[in-house]
Amino acid sequence: MLQVSKKTLNVRGRLLDLSTPVVMGILNITPDSFYSGSRVSSVDQIIEKAGQMLSEGAVMIDIGGYSTRPGAQEVSAEEEGDRIESAVEPLAKYFPELIISVDTFRAEVAERGICKGGHIVNDVAGGTLDDAMFDTVARLRVPYILMHMRGTPRTMNQLTTYERLVPDILRDLRGKVMVLQSKGVADLIIDPGFGFAKTIVQNFELMRELAQFKLLGYPVLVGISRKTTIHKTLDISPEEALNGTTVLNTLALERGASILRVHDVKPAVEAVKLWMAAGNYPN
Repeated sequence: MLQVSKKTLNVRGRLLDLSTPVVMGILNITPDSFYSGSRVSSVDQIIEKAGQMLSEGAVMIDIGGYSTRPGAQEVSAEEEGDRIESAVEPLAKYFPELIISVDTFRAEVAERGICKGGHIVNDVAGGTLDDAMFDTVARLRVPYILMHMRGTPRTMNQLTTYERLVPDILRDLRGKVMVLQSKGVADLIIDPGFGFAKTIVQNFELMRELAQFKLLGYPVLVGISRKTTIHKTLDISPEEALNGTTVLNTLALERGASILRVHDVKPAVEAVKLWMAAGNYPN
């Protein structure tokens, strides 16, 4: 049975309160992520960028070693794991207060990242691309970000036909929540998967109906920062999409988002502060 709305996460014994929304910064250890401003390569760059995000108010940083943009190059599990470790290990050492999210759909990479100091597993595939993922997360006893996606990063854009968009996605996520609960995973975060197997029109429908995802009983994460939905709608580049990102992040807060996953931490933190100052509180 699905539980009532949960507003805390147990992060290695630290209780993270999400009754006030928090910001997750994006740090990509890849040469081909769609937004160049999120890419870093050297350890010095990783530490500098993470330090900046922390100073701007990020509570979490999401470390990715495999670009999931359409048409991205395939990366082996070994190389992805090496990239993840190269960032997680120094960040865990230099910023012990930082909550580190390991962004991967591979169970072995997730385990490598957690063992090097990571705290959360962020799986864009929601367990569909690695049958070992749910058991691995249960064994590691870490929070898990369950995202909705169909197919793979290479095929997802051809898999956008739904009978009813939001009910179909909710049904898929609800089934996975119940499986994870049965395995003893207590700390879940729900990500509707903006841009993954959804058209631009569908992404806007998802935003309109975002509050429905709170019915699953867990905090909701929104990751729409600088995505195609923004820059193609406005006929601009990803580099010009900060204002549009802030607008949609504010709408996401209004509809119940507990975590904003962003490339630009300071504007997102300011959006949360202003939204809260206006007397808004998550349901």
